[in-house]
Amino acid sequence: QVQLVESGGGLAQAGGSLRLSCAASGRTASTYLMGWFRQAPGKEREFVAAISWSGTNTYYADSLKGRFTISRDNAKNAVYLQMNSLTPEDTAVYYCAAKGGVGPAAIFVLAKHYDYWGQGTQVTVSS
Repeated sequence: QVQLVESGGGLAQAGGSLRLSCAASGRTASTYLMGWFRQAPGKEREFVAAISWSGTNTYYADSLKGRFTISRDNAKNAVYLQMNSLTPEDTAVYYCAAKGGVGPAAIFVLAKHYDYWGQGTQVTVSS
Protein backbone atom coordinates (compact mmCIF):
# COMPACT_ATOMS: atom_id res chain seq x y z
CA GLN A 1 0.00 0.00 0.00
CA VAL A 2 1.28 3.46 -0.95
CA GLN A 3 -0.18 6.78 0.09
CA LEU A 4 0.56 9.87 -1.96
CA VAL A 5 0.31 13.48 -0.85
CA GLU A 6 0.82 16.33 -3.30
CA SER A 7 1.87 19.84 -2.40
CA GLY A 8 3.17 22.96 -4.05
CA GLY A 9 0.15 23.99 -6.04
CA GLY A 10 -1.23 27.49 -5.99
CA LEU A 11 -1.61 30.61 -8.04
CA ALA A 12 0.99 31.65 -10.59
CA GLN A 13 1.17 34.28 -13.28
CA ALA A 14 1.61 33.40 -16.89
CA GLY A 15 5.29 32.89 -17.58
CA GLY A 16 5.97 31.94 -14.00
CA SER A 17 7.00 28.67 -12.40
CA LEU A 18 5.79 26.26 -9.79
CA ARG A 19 7.29 23.14 -8.32
CA LEU A 20 4.96 20.37 -7.25
CA SER A 21 6.00 17.72 -4.77
CA CYS A 22 4.54 14.32 -4.07
CA ALA A 23 5.42 12.52 -0.87
CA ALA A 24 4.99 8.76 -0.97
CA SER A 25 4.63 6.63 2.12
CA GLY A 26 5.13 2.90 2.23
CA ARG A 27 8.04 0.57 2.67
CA THR A 28 8.53 -0.04 -1.04
CA ALA A 29 7.53 3.38 -2.35
CA SER A 30 10.95 3.89 -3.91
CA THR A 31 10.29 0.96 -6.28
CA TYR A 32 7.14 2.44 -7.78
CA LEU A 33 6.89 4.06 -11.16
CA MET A 34 5.61 7.58 -10.54
CA GLY A 35 3.53 9.78 -12.78
CA TRP A 36 1.86 13.17 -12.86
CA PHE A 37 -1.53 13.72 -14.43
CA ARG A 38 -3.77 16.75 -14.58
CA GLN A 39 -7.45 17.46 -15.02
CA ALA A 40 -8.84 20.78 -16.08
CA PRO A 41 -12.49 21.71 -15.51
CA GLY A 42 -14.73 19.96 -18.00
CA LYS A 43 -11.88 17.91 -19.42
CA GLU A 44 -10.63 14.38 -19.01
CA ARG A 45 -7.62 13.57 -16.90
CA GLU A 46 -4.49 13.72 -19.04
CA PHE A 47 -0.96 12.43 -18.74
CA VAL A 48 1.73 14.96 -17.88
CA ALA A 49 4.95 13.08 -17.12
CA ALA A 50 6.30 9.86 -15.66
CA ILE A 51 9.57 8.66 -14.21
CA SER A 52 10.74 5.09 -13.77
CA TRP A 53 11.46 3.91 -10.28
CA SER A 54 15.18 3.76 -11.00
CA GLY A 55 14.99 7.36 -12.19
CA THR A 56 16.76 6.47 -15.42
CA ASN A 57 13.76 6.98 -17.71
CA THR A 58 11.38 9.89 -18.02
CA TYR A 59 8.56 10.54 -20.43
CA TYR A 60 6.49 13.65 -21.10
CA ALA A 61 3.34 14.60 -22.90
CA ASP A 62 4.47 16.03 -26.22
CA SER A 63 2.86 19.39 -25.56
CA LEU A 64 4.77 19.84 -22.31
CA LYS A 65 8.28 18.85 -23.34
CA GLY A 66 10.79 21.54 -22.58
CA ARG A 67 8.62 23.28 -20.00
CA PHE A 68 8.01 20.58 -17.39
CA THR A 69 10.60 18.40 -15.67
CA ILE A 70 9.90 15.36 -13.52
CA SER A 71 12.41 14.10 -11.00
CA ARG A 72 12.52 11.90 -7.93
CA ASP A 73 14.49 11.42 -4.76
CA ASN A 74 14.14 7.82 -3.66
CA ALA A 75 15.91 8.48 -0.38
CA LYS A 76 13.06 10.84 0.48
CA ASN A 77 10.33 8.84 -1.27
CA ALA A 78 9.45 11.97 -3.19
CA VAL A 79 8.75 12.93 -6.77
CA TYR A 80 8.72 16.44 -8.15
CA LEU A 81 7.30 18.30 -11.11
CA GLN A 82 9.05 21.53 -12.05
CA MET A 83 6.75 23.61 -14.23
CA ASN A 84 8.16 26.59 -16.11
CA SER A 85 6.74 29.12 -18.56
CA LEU A 86 3.27 28.48 -17.25
CA THR A 87 0.25 29.46 -19.30
CA PRO A 88 -3.43 29.70 -18.34
CA GLU A 89 -3.91 26.41 -20.22
CA ASP A 90 -1.88 24.72 -17.48
CA THR A 91 -4.61 25.48 -14.97
CA ALA A 92 -5.81 22.17 -13.58
CA VAL A 93 -5.78 19.86 -10.61
CA TYR A 94 -2.50 17.96 -10.69
CA TYR A 95 -2.40 14.39 -9.44
CA CYS A 96 0.50 12.22 -8.44
CA ALA A 97 0.15 8.52 -9.21
CA ALA A 98 2.15 5.37 -8.51
CA LYS A 99 2.39 1.96 -10.07
CA GLY A 100 4.14 -1.00 -8.51
CA GLY A 101 5.29 -4.33 -9.82
CA VAL A 102 7.22 -2.95 -12.76
CA GLY A 103 10.81 -3.09 -13.85
CA PRO A 104 13.27 -0.37 -12.93
CA ALA A 105 13.08 1.32 -16.32
CA ALA A 106 9.39 0.88 -17.08
CA ILE A 107 7.16 3.80 -18.02
CA PHE A 108 3.36 3.84 -18.32
CA VAL A 109 1.32 6.76 -19.60
CA LEU A 110 -2.28 5.60 -19.21
CA ALA A 111 -4.08 6.53 -16.01
CA LYS A 112 -5.78 3.14 -15.86
CA HIS A 113 -2.42 1.44 -15.31
CA TYR A 114 -1.65 3.29 -12.09
CA ASP A 115 -2.51 1.72 -8.77
CA TYR A 116 -2.44 4.62 -6.33
CA TRP A 117 -3.43 8.26 -6.56
CA GLY A 118 -3.01 11.35 -4.46
CA GLN A 119 -5.80 13.77 -3.67
CA GLY A 120 -4.55 16.35 -6.13
CA THR A 121 -3.27 19.90 -5.85
CA GLN A 122 -4.79 22.89 -7.64
CA VAL A 123 -2.65 24.92 -10.01
CA THR A 124 -4.13 28.15 -11.30
CA VAL A 125 -2.30 30.30 -13.82
CA SER A 126 -3.53 33.81 -14.40
CA SER A 127 -2.97 35.75 -17.60
